[in-house]
Amino acid sequence: MAGKLKLDDVDRQILRDLQDDGRMTNVDLAKRAGISAPPCLRRVRALEDAGVVRGYHADLDAEALGYNVHVFAFVGLTSQAEVDLQAFEEMVAEWPQVRECHMLMGETDFLLKIVAHDWDDFQKFLTSKLTPAKNVSHVKTALAIRSAKMLAGVPVDSQPSSD
Repeated sequence: MAGKLKLDDVDRQILRDLQDDGRMTNVDLAKRAGISAPPCLRRVRALEDAGVVRGYHADLDAEALGYNVHVFAFVGLTSQAEVDLQAFEEMVAEWPQVRECHMLMGETDFLLKIVAHDWDDFQKFLTSKLTPAKNVSHVKTALAIRSAKMLAGVPVDSQPSSD
């Protein structure tokens, strides 16, 4: 849906600004894009309707909320049949500790980003939910020591991609 939308320089400027500050007023957004407020709002609504802008959220500090452990889990499944892959994704979607879930090509079927209050909290999640989950054959984990870069979204190119 979003891939077929033709974006001009104004659209890309709006997207860059919204990605940097989703609380920016429409007036400020329009000013930065070099257009007036009504067409700016129409463009934002069109970008939302097309699914390019999926939503708005606050960027919360995990450690300020007591989530001091961040772990990446590499999960292998017994079966890679599509119905089993979807069942795993649906199960993981119910676990609030899992913040990201990516299906991978290669030795590992899924990469999960998991947050926990402390190491014991993570171990409890690992041994009571993830490891014994249906269709999970193995789990390898990597504890994040620190994060040097955590950008939301994607780079908004200044030039349109050639199709």
